[in-house]
Amino acid sequence: MNGPHDLGGQMGFGPVAPEPDEPYFHANWEKRALGITLSCGAFGAWMIDESRHARENVPPGDYLKASYYEIWIRALETLLERHGFATAQEIEAGHKLQEPPRPKRVLTAEMVPGVLARGGPCDRPVATAPRFAAGDRVRTRNFNPETHTRLPRYARGKSGVVEAVQGSFVFADDNAHGRGENPQWVYTVVFDAGEIWGEGADPSLTVSIDAWDSYLERV
Repeated sequence: MNGPHDLGGQMGFGPVAPEPDEPYFHANWEKRALGITLSCGAFGAWMIDESRHARENVPPGDYLKASYYEIWIRALETLLERHGFATAQEIEAGHKLQEPPRPKRVLTAEMVPGVLARGGPCDRPVATAPRFAAGDRVRTRNFNPETHTRLPRYARGKSGVVEAVQGSFVFADDNAHGRGENPQWVYTVVFDAGEIWGEGADPSLTVSIDAWDSYLERV
């Protein structure tokens, strides 16, 4: 979707200002926000792609004013209400007003190191061979879905060259909306800066993205 999260190439937001020796957390509540989000994600009621889409759906004015973990918490409220773990009234009150349903899984403290070590691999086998190979010229689709997509706006309708076949992975665009994992081949595609940014782009620069098979067509 074309939401406030997709800022690549957009002007008027000022320079990116990296913070030297930036800490993992800027306040103690951010640690708690991360812990709560991971714990609730372990319920097994939603996947990471749905949680990403929930963050993208934070209203633009709120999204652009919020910090990183504020966006996480706003999205988590949406997910908890959507899946019946909390009501809007309970979120407003800050405590439960009724007994919530029991989740499929509960993440206990002793489980955390193992769960984090395993991560959430999303590589999956597919029955077909990849359509493209390194060196192939391709063009990305020019579309503007209202649903989740991992193809950024700045790279839509652009021509580039496949640099590598990365493997086959869960198709996030479908998985975010409960349509199944539907894995596809994923390719690294490289674009000249002028193709992405147009006139005035530094000709010595290139931009690369990882793109699912259905984003691409042969040139």
